[in-house]
Amino acid sequence: MMLDAEKTGQGLDQLLDLGRIRTDLAMEARELALKGQQELPGVQTRTEQRGDVLINRVLVQTPEAGRMMGKQPGYYVTLEAETLRSRDRDRLEEVSQALAEEIRGFLKHLNIPEDALGMVVGLGNWNATPDALGPRVVGKILVTRHLFSASPPEKRGALRPVCAIAPGVLGITGMETGEIVASLVQRVRPRFLVVVDALASRSTARLGTTVQLADTGISPGSGIGNKRVGITPETMGIPVLAVGVPTVVDAVTIVHDALDQITGGAGGAGVSPPQKREAVQRVLHPYLRDLIVTPKEVDVLIEDITKVVAGALNIALHPGVTPEEVFRYLQ
Repeated sequence: MMLDAEKTGQGLDQLLDLGRIRTDLAMEARELALKGQQELPGVQTRTEQRGDVLINRVLVQTPEAGRMMGKQPGYYVTLEAETLRSRDRDRLEEVSQALAEEIRGFLKHLNIPEDALGMVVGLGNWNATPDALGPRVVGKILVTRHLFSASPPEKRGALRPVCAIAPGVLGITGMETGEIVASLVQRVRPRFLVVVDALASRSTARLGTTVQLADTGISPGSGIGNKRVGITPETMGIPVLAVGVPTVVDAVTIVHDALDQITGGAGGAGVSPPQKREAVQRVLHPYLRDLIVTPKEVDVLIEDITKVVAGALNIALHPGVTPEEVFRYLQ
């Protein structure tokens, strides 16, 4: 989980200039790209409150809008809920059910039949807690594909055939994750993929309290400047639903935002952007290029978020399973 600006071709100046702070969240990328505008051409947004959950919808319609935001054209939905940090089981289950409804909406939008084979892919490194969300979610997915060859239709209980895999990371397997997943798609032939991964945010307040859904797929490691082979509809040849939760933030962002608070914004109190960059360099030296920050309670956050995401996927993927049964299964 280390950020290296030299490997990505983005130095600190590039990260700070024009608000180009690293983030995986489309809603944050839009906020950064606005630069005082009311709205971006080619981008539609909508916000709604559902109980404790704030839902932000961003539709990136054109390649030009995507370039301005640094995102692929597509549909992004972000659910924000402070209750995800509450450790209150009832509230966590409410967020999980709201997430399940959004996942169902994506599957319907992608024209996925209820009996179509789905594959859940948990991206990340199970040895690094902030990056372990994907593998841990896979461990709680109700997998049923193997049962469909051994039981008659009347015994399947309106379950969908689902398989799951946690392919690891390049440093462990020596293989690109995208290569592994593409091989499995060719062999198993799922109708769609659900890819779960940990993300990077530009706001510490959104760590562990935000879930993003996107129909554009995902590029493993992109949030920390370590782009790999993408797992996208274009590379896989089938629909890909990406589910991500921010668990880390770039230290450059934290210092940059702190300076904004002190100076009253870019250029405030007589502080020019070059002076601000110089101050950031001094604060982060000698960790300037590779410091990524995660909350000290990240193990607890990952444990709770795992249940929320896995519960939502189990509810959304299996029409015959009730939320009560799902949450009992996750205890």
